[in-house]
Amino acid sequence: MNIGNLKLDPQTSAPVGRIATMNFSAVIALQEVRSNNSKAPAFDVLALSSDRRTWLKIGALWEFTANDTGVSFYSGRIDDPSMPKPLDIAAFRQDDGSFNVAWRRPKQRVETPKPGTVPAEDALPALPGADGTDGIPEGTPVSKGADGDDGLGDSTAPAPAPRSRKREQVDA
Repeated sequence: MNIGNLKLDPQTSAPVGRIATMNFSAVIALQEVRSNNSKAPAFDVLALSSDRRTWLKIGALWEFTANDTGVSFYSGRIDDPSMPKPLDIAAFRQDDGSFNVAWRRPKQRVETPKPGTVPAEDALPALPGADGTDGIPEGTPVSKGADGDDGLGDSTAPAPAPRSRKREQVDA
C-alpha cells in the first residue's frame, strides 16, 4: 500500500515528501549515508520536527535488489516514541528520481504452539504414564496369561550394584 511520495527538493537535491497512515503523518526526507561499511544503510530517514525547525532521524533504509526483476529498492524501518509501534517501509525510485513509499503488514511467523495451548480438536492424547496411570484407558481389555501375569515373565537380570563414591587405591 502506497503511503507517500518523495520528490527531489530543488535546493538540496534530497528526496522530500509526506507519508501518512491513519495514525501517523510526517514530512520526511532521505539523507544519503556515506560509509565504507558494506552493511551501512543507503539512507537515513529524517522527519521534520513539529516546530518545523529541525530534522530528526527516525529510521534508515538499506538497498536491496528484487530477485525476480533485478530492480533496486530500499527497505527499512521508521520508529519514534510518538508511534505505537515501528513502521516497516520500502521506497521505490521512479524514472523522474522521486520515490514511492510503500508499507505492507509484516507476515506473522508460524510458531510451534506451546504445550497446553493447542486447541482441543487438534490436541494429541496424553503420553502413557503422563497422568500417573499406566496409560491404558479404563475399561480396555488387557490380555493376561492363565496365571494372571502379563506374559512378559520374571526378570532374570541381576540387581545393579550400589554405586560407591569411594575410590580404591591402586598400587603402581
